Amino acid sequence: MNKIYYLFLLFSFNLFYSQTKLLSWNLENFGKSKSNQEIVFIANTIKDYDIITIQEVVAGNGGSQAVARLADELNRKGTQWSYVISNPTSSTAYKTERYAFLWKTNKLKLKGKPWLEQKYHAEIEREPYFATYEIKGKTITIGSFHAITKSKQPETEIKYFKLLAQEYPNLNLLFTGDFNCPQSHTVFSPLKNMGYPSILKNQKTSLKTKPKGSNYLASEYDNMFYKRNSINFIKSDVILFYKNFISLKEARKISDHLPIWFEFSLN
Repeated sequence: MNKIYYLFLLFSFNLFYSQTKLLSWNLENFGKSKSNQEIVFIANTIKDYDIITIQEVVAGNGGSQAVARLADELNRKGTQWSYVISNPTSSTAYKTERYAFLWKTNKLKLKGKPWLEQKYHAEIEREPYFATYEIKGKTITIGSFHAITKSKQPETEIKYFKLLAQEYPNLNLLFTGDFNCPQSHTVFSPLKNMGYPSILKNQKTSLKTKPKGSNYLASEYDNMFYKRNSINFIKSDVILFYKNFISLKEARKISDHLPIWFEFSLN
Protein backbone atom coordinates (compact mmCIF):
# COMPACT_ATOMS: atom_id res chain seq x y z
CA MET A 1 0.00 0.00 0.00
CA ASN A 2 2.81 2.40 0.90
CA LYS A 3 4.57 1.63 -2.38
CA ILE A 4 1.41 2.31 -4.38
CA TYR A 5 0.87 5.56 -2.50
CA TYR A 6 4.48 6.58 -3.17
CA LEU A 7 4.13 5.86 -6.89
CA PHE A 8 0.91 7.87 -6.96
CA LEU A 9 2.65 10.82 -5.31
CA LEU A 10 5.56 10.54 -7.74
CA PHE A 11 3.21 10.43 -10.71
CA SER A 12 1.23 13.40 -9.39
CA PHE A 13 4.42 15.39 -8.83
CA ASN A 14 5.75 14.64 -12.31
CA LEU A 15 2.39 15.50 -13.86
CA PHE A 16 2.24 18.79 -11.97
CA TYR A 17 5.84 19.68 -12.77
CA SER A 18 5.39 18.96 -16.48
CA GLN A 19 2.46 21.36 -16.74
CA THR A 20 3.20 24.80 -18.17
CA LYS A 21 1.13 27.97 -17.92
CA LEU A 22 1.26 30.35 -20.87
CA LEU A 23 -0.28 33.82 -20.58
CA SER A 24 -0.88 36.15 -23.53
CA TRP A 25 -1.79 39.81 -23.14
CA ASN A 26 -2.29 42.70 -25.50
CA LEU A 27 -1.02 45.48 -23.21
CA GLU A 28 -2.28 48.54 -24.99
CA ASN A 29 0.54 50.94 -25.94
CA PHE A 30 2.99 49.20 -23.64
CA GLY A 31 5.73 51.77 -23.27
CA LYS A 32 6.90 54.73 -21.22
CA SER A 33 3.32 55.84 -20.56
CA LYS A 34 2.92 52.94 -18.11
CA SER A 35 3.61 54.18 -14.59
CA ASN A 36 5.63 52.26 -12.03
CA GLN A 37 2.39 51.51 -10.19
CA GLU A 38 0.89 50.05 -13.37
CA ILE A 39 4.01 47.96 -14.00
CA VAL A 40 3.73 46.56 -10.46
CA PHE A 41 0.05 45.70 -11.05
CA ILE A 42 0.86 43.92 -14.33
CA ALA A 43 3.69 41.95 -12.66
CA ASN A 44 1.41 40.87 -9.82
CA THR A 45 -1.20 39.75 -12.36
CA ILE A 46 1.18 37.56 -14.40
CA LYS A 47 3.76 36.38 -11.83
CA ASP A 48 2.21 32.93 -11.29
CA TYR A 49 2.51 31.96 -14.97
CA ASP A 50 5.56 30.37 -16.57
CA ILE A 51 5.77 32.19 -19.87
CA ILE A 52 4.26 35.49 -20.97
CA THR A 53 3.80 36.86 -24.45
CA ILE A 54 2.92 40.52 -24.92
CA GLN A 55 1.48 42.23 -27.96
CA GLU A 56 1.42 45.99 -28.65
CA VAL A 57 4.82 46.87 -27.23
CA VAL A 58 5.59 50.39 -28.43
CA ALA A 59 8.07 50.26 -31.31
CA GLY A 60 9.67 53.61 -30.56
CA ASN A 61 11.12 55.09 -27.41
CA GLY A 62 9.94 53.39 -24.24
CA GLY A 63 8.67 50.02 -25.45
CA SER A 64 11.79 47.96 -24.82
CA GLN A 65 12.39 49.83 -21.57
CA ALA A 66 8.86 48.99 -20.37
CA VAL A 67 9.52 45.27 -20.94
CA ALA A 68 12.79 45.58 -19.01
CA ARG A 69 10.98 47.36 -16.17
CA LEU A 70 8.40 44.58 -16.07
CA ALA A 71 11.09 41.87 -16.04
CA ASP A 72 12.88 43.70 -13.22
CA GLU A 73 9.68 43.84 -11.19
CA LEU A 74 9.04 40.11 -11.78
CA ASN A 75 12.58 39.31 -10.66
CA ARG A 76 11.84 40.98 -7.31
CA LYS A 77 9.24 38.32 -6.57
CA GLY A 78 11.55 35.39 -5.86
CA THR A 79 11.78 33.73 -9.27
CA GLN A 80 14.30 34.44 -12.03
CA TRP A 81 12.82 35.70 -15.30
CA SER A 82 14.38 36.33 -18.69
CA TYR A 83 12.97 38.13 -21.72
CA VAL A 84 13.34 38.85 -25.44
CA ILE A 85 11.91 41.69 -27.51
CA SER A 86 11.34 41.67 -31.24
CA ASN A 87 12.52 44.27 -33.68
CA PRO A 88 9.72 46.56 -34.88
CA THR A 89 7.34 44.83 -37.26
CA SER A 90 7.86 45.67 -40.91
CA SER A 91 4.49 47.36 -41.40
CA THR A 92 4.64 50.51 -43.52
CA ALA A 93 0.95 51.18 -44.13
CA TYR A 94 -0.09 50.42 -40.55
CA LYS A 95 1.12 50.93 -36.99
CA THR A 96 4.41 49.11 -36.41
CA GLU A 97 4.95 47.47 -33.01
CA ARG A 98 7.17 45.07 -31.10
CA TYR A 99 6.39 41.78 -29.38
CA ALA A 100 7.91 40.43 -26.17
CA PHE A 101 8.33 37.10 -24.40
CA LEU A 102 9.13 36.74 -20.69
CA TRP A 103 9.68 33.38 -18.99
CA LYS A 104 10.79 31.69 -15.79
CA THR A 105 14.28 30.34 -16.39
CA ASN A 106 13.73 27.39 -14.02
CA LYS A 107 10.78 26.17 -16.12
CA LEU A 108 11.74 26.92 -19.73
CA LYS A 109 14.86 27.27 -21.84
CA LEU A 110 14.96 29.39 -24.98
CA LYS A 111 16.16 27.38 -28.00
CA GLY A 112 17.80 29.26 -30.83
CA LYS A 113 16.97 32.83 -31.79
CA PRO A 114 13.37 34.12 -31.91
CA TRP A 115 12.30 35.56 -35.25
CA LEU A 116 9.78 37.84 -36.89
CA GLU A 117 8.23 35.64 -39.54
CA GLN A 118 9.21 36.92 -43.00
CA LYS A 119 7.01 34.54 -44.95
CA TYR A 120 3.94 36.53 -46.04
CA HIS A 121 5.24 39.66 -44.30
CA ALA A 122 3.96 41.63 -47.28
CA GLU A 123 0.48 40.23 -46.69
CA ILE A 124 0.54 40.49 -42.87
CA GLU A 125 1.03 44.02 -41.54
CA ARG A 126 2.52 43.02 -38.17
CA GLU A 127 4.18 39.70 -38.85
CA PRO A 128 4.06 37.18 -35.96
CA TYR A 129 7.02 36.73 -33.62
CA PHE A 130 8.13 33.13 -33.04
CA ALA A 131 10.19 31.68 -30.19
CA THR A 132 11.00 28.04 -29.42
CA TYR A 133 11.29 26.80 -25.84
CA GLU A 134 12.45 23.57 -24.29
CA ILE A 135 10.39 22.18 -21.42
CA LYS A 136 11.79 19.04 -19.76
CA GLY A 137 13.44 17.91 -23.00
CA LYS A 138 10.45 18.69 -25.24
CA THR A 139 9.94 21.77 -27.37
CA ILE A 140 7.14 24.17 -28.25
CA THR A 141 7.24 27.06 -30.72
CA ILE A 142 4.96 29.98 -29.89
CA GLY A 143 3.90 32.52 -32.48
CA SER A 144 2.64 35.81 -31.02
CA PHE A 145 0.46 37.96 -33.28
CA HIS A 146 -1.48 41.23 -33.36
CA ALA A 147 -3.85 41.51 -36.30
CA ILE A 148 -5.06 44.65 -38.02
CA THR A 149 -8.29 46.08 -36.61
CA LYS A 150 -11.72 44.68 -37.40
CA SER A 151 -12.52 47.57 -39.76
CA LYS A 152 -9.50 46.62 -41.89
CA GLN A 153 -10.62 42.96 -42.17
CA PRO A 154 -8.13 40.91 -40.14
CA GLU A 155 -9.33 37.74 -41.86
CA THR A 156 -7.26 38.83 -44.87
CA GLU A 157 -4.19 38.21 -42.66
CA ILE A 158 -5.46 35.27 -40.61
CA LYS A 159 -6.00 33.16 -43.73
CA TYR A 160 -2.22 32.81 -44.04
CA PHE A 161 -1.86 31.02 -40.70
CA LYS A 162 -2.82 27.69 -42.27
CA LEU A 163 0.14 28.23 -44.62
CA LEU A 164 2.44 29.06 -41.71
CA ALA A 165 1.42 25.77 -40.10
CA GLN A 166 2.32 24.00 -43.36
CA GLU A 167 5.61 25.92 -43.52
CA TYR A 168 6.75 24.37 -40.22
CA PRO A 169 5.26 20.86 -40.15
CA ASN A 170 7.90 19.57 -37.73
CA LEU A 171 7.47 22.32 -35.14
CA ASN A 172 5.20 22.00 -32.15
CA LEU A 173 3.29 25.17 -32.99
CA LEU A 174 0.98 27.35 -30.96
CA PHE A 175 -0.43 30.63 -32.28
CA THR A 176 -1.52 33.24 -29.77
CA GLY A 177 -2.47 36.88 -29.58
CA ASP A 178 -5.06 39.44 -30.54
CA PHE A 179 -6.68 38.32 -33.79
CA ASN A 180 -9.37 41.05 -33.78
CA CYS A 181 -11.64 38.28 -35.00
CA PRO A 182 -13.70 35.64 -33.14
CA GLN A 183 -12.60 32.00 -33.32
CA SER A 184 -16.04 31.15 -34.75
CA HIS A 185 -15.20 32.98 -38.00
CA THR A 186 -14.82 30.64 -40.95
CA VAL A 187 -11.33 32.00 -41.65
CA PHE A 188 -10.10 29.80 -38.79
CA SER A 189 -11.73 26.65 -40.20
CA PRO A 190 -8.71 25.51 -42.29
CA LEU A 191 -6.43 25.87 -39.26
CA LYS A 192 -8.86 23.97 -37.05
CA ASN A 193 -9.22 21.26 -39.69
CA MET A 194 -5.44 20.85 -39.60
CA GLY A 195 -5.68 20.01 -35.90
CA TYR A 196 -5.33 23.45 -34.29
CA PRO A 197 -8.32 24.04 -31.99
CA SER A 198 -8.78 27.23 -30.00
CA ILE A 199 -8.40 27.33 -26.22
CA LEU A 200 -11.39 29.67 -25.74
CA LYS A 201 -14.88 29.63 -27.22
CA ASN A 202 -17.55 32.30 -26.87
CA GLN A 203 -15.29 34.22 -24.49
CA LYS A 204 -15.11 37.99 -24.96
CA THR A 205 -11.66 39.39 -24.24
CA SER A 206 -11.73 43.11 -25.06
CA LEU A 207 -13.14 45.85 -22.83
CA LYS A 208 -15.93 48.22 -23.72
CA THR A 209 -15.24 51.95 -23.74
CA LYS A 210 -18.21 52.41 -21.42
CA PRO A 211 -19.85 49.59 -19.46
CA LYS A 212 -23.50 48.70 -19.89
CA GLY A 213 -24.55 47.86 -16.36
CA SER A 214 -22.26 45.05 -15.23
CA ASN A 215 -21.31 44.18 -18.81
CA TYR A 216 -17.70 45.31 -19.32
CA LEU A 217 -16.66 42.99 -22.16
CA ALA A 218 -16.94 43.84 -25.85
CA SER A 219 -15.54 41.31 -28.35
CA GLU A 220 -14.10 37.81 -28.69
CA TYR A 221 -10.70 38.77 -30.10
CA ASP A 222 -7.85 37.11 -28.16
CA ASN A 223 -7.20 33.39 -28.38
CA MET A 224 -4.67 30.60 -28.84
CA PHE A 225 -4.62 27.81 -31.42
CA TYR A 226 -2.51 24.80 -30.49
CA LYS A 227 -1.28 21.64 -32.23
CA ARG A 228 -3.61 19.08 -30.69
CA ASN A 229 -1.58 15.95 -31.46
CA SER A 230 1.45 17.16 -29.53
CA ILE A 231 0.10 19.70 -26.99
CA ASN A 232 -2.26 18.46 -24.30
CA PHE A 233 -5.01 20.83 -23.19
CA ILE A 234 -5.41 21.00 -19.40
CA LYS A 235 -7.36 24.21 -18.86
CA SER A 236 -7.71 27.80 -20.02
CA ASP A 237 -9.40 31.02 -19.00
CA VAL A 238 -9.20 34.81 -18.91
CA ILE A 239 -8.26 37.13 -16.04
CA LEU A 240 -10.91 39.74 -15.22
CA PHE A 241 -8.31 42.24 -14.03
CA TYR A 242 -10.69 45.18 -14.30
CA LYS A 243 -12.45 44.01 -11.14
CA ASN A 244 -9.47 45.37 -9.19
CA PHE A 245 -10.27 48.94 -10.27
CA ILE A 246 -12.94 51.35 -9.16
CA SER A 247 -13.90 52.16 -12.74
CA LEU A 248 -13.54 50.83 -16.25
CA LYS A 249 -11.71 54.03 -17.18
CA GLU A 250 -9.02 53.28 -14.59
CA ALA A 251 -8.75 49.64 -15.70
CA ARG A 252 -8.27 50.68 -19.32
CA LYS A 253 -5.09 52.52 -18.33
CA ILE A 254 -3.61 49.02 -18.03
CA SER A 255 -5.14 47.69 -21.25
CA ASP A 256 -8.30 47.42 -23.31
CA HIS A 257 -7.83 43.62 -23.44
CA LEU A 258 -7.96 40.84 -20.87
CA PRO A 259 -5.01 38.51 -20.39
CA ILE A 260 -5.79 34.98 -21.57
CA TRP A 261 -4.03 31.84 -20.34
CA PHE A 262 -3.53 28.21 -21.25
CA GLU A 263 -2.26 25.40 -19.06
CA PHE A 264 -0.82 22.51 -21.06
CA SER A 265 1.65 19.65 -21.16
CA LEU A 266 3.71 18.34 -24.08
CA ASN A 267 3.60 14.84 -25.54
